[in-house]
This record gives sequence, structure tokens and C-alpha cells, in this order.
Amino acid sequence: ISGTISPAAGGSGATVTLSGTAGATTVTNASGSYTFSGLANGTYAITPSLTGYTFSPTSQAATVSGANVTGINFTDTPQSARYSISGTISPAAGGSGAIVILSGAAGATTVTNASGSYTFSGLANGTYVVTPSNTGYTFSPASKSVTINAANGPGVNFTATVQQAHSVALSWIASTSTVAGYNVYRSTVSSTQYAKVNSSLVGSLAYTDTTVLSGTIYYYVTTAVDASGNESAHSNEVSANIP
Repeated sequence: ISGTISPAAGGSGATVTLSGTAGATTVTNASGSYTFSGLANGTYAITPSLTGYTFSPTSQAATVSGANVTGINFTDTPQSARYSISGTISPAAGGSGAIVILSGAAGATTVTNASGSYTFSGLANGTYVVTPSNTGYTFSPASKSVTINAANGPGVNFTATVQQAHSVALSWIASTSTVAGYNVYRSTVSSTQYAKVNSSLVGSLAYTDTTVLSGTIYYYVTTAVDASGNESAHSNEVSANIP
């Protein structure tokens, strides 16, 4: 049984395995040709292999019946090369357990290990963006662009910094009526879309909002509530710009 694997780039040096009535293995020559000799009559399967290549067809059957069988040929195709992007987020306090998002030529998400390291594998050539996130931390840089061009992309590193805790301290003048307490409302849009931030009536004339986020402007109003649950109109609005 004989044949050729072409083109020679993937055919030369390929391993060809014979199975069925008898088993054997050979390696193609520089032209991609191979031969199995001294075979008895019977049915055989011929299967080529070479790292980095696929073959069409993947295997062929050949029946020997009193004569040689020639022309058991295959076509080889280079497999698409795959690469990786990797890096570390430090210090480990903010890097460990961080979510890292890959976007661009392909999308994926992974979580850093205890040392803050991460890897995206099996990537084709292309341009990618890597973005880390972890509650309570900011990252420098916020994201990185990485171009894969026939090589891995190591050293895509980030620095994690603990976010500074912010709060807004509010105070107001007592209502002239008898009240059971006060409600505090907040919005990120001036004069509308207010949402109550206190879980129960505020019995004093002050409230501290500890749920604010950096880089946001908040708008606050208060209302007075009497013992029957009747609520006053909104107070004048005040704003707080969180750095």
C-alpha cells in the first residue's frame, strides 16, 4: 500500500499508521511519500499524523487482493497556531480572586489565582483588550491592549489600589411640626428619580450615607413623616460630588 501526503510541508516526516489485517508504522520521505510492503491480502486502514497539521481524509481504507494498492493519498493543512496572554495583578491582596475580562478578537473571562496571576490560552492572532476588576479596588492601568502576532503575550500586568472609602454627612433643620422621623432620598439626576436610602425613619437631624461611589454626583432631599405616616414634600435639594 502506498501513497503521498501533500503539500510536502506537512507531508514530509509525517507518521503513517497501518491497522486492520496487520499493523505497522512508517514515516514519509522528504516528498511526503510512504509505502507499506509485504502485506497479505486483507483490509487495512491508513492514518497519517503530524504535530501541527490536520489531514483530509483523516483515514482511508484499502483492500489488498492479489495486487498492490497505490494512490492512498492525503492532503495536509497546518493547524491554526494558538497563543496565550498572561500577567499578574499586584499586590496579591487586590490581585487574588480578581476578575479579568478579555475582549477584542475573542472574548473570555477568568479569575486570578492566589498570587494574582492569570492566563488566557488558545488565542489566535489579533488585538485584544484585558480589563481587571475587583470590588473595593481600582487598577492601573484600567485596561491594556495586547496584539498577538505569532507569539504569546506575557507580562500584561496591573497594579491594584484599595479604593478610598467615601461617605456623605447630611444634616437639616427640624420640622416646625411634630414628626416621628425623617426620610432621606438620593438621586444621580438633579430634581428627579429620588430613591430612599434609609431603611427606617431617621430619628435625629443627621444622616450619613456610606454607600456612595467615587466619581459620582449625588443629589439629596429629606422629608418629614408624622406618627400617622404622612410624609411632607421634599426639602430643598443639596448635592455632593464624590472624588
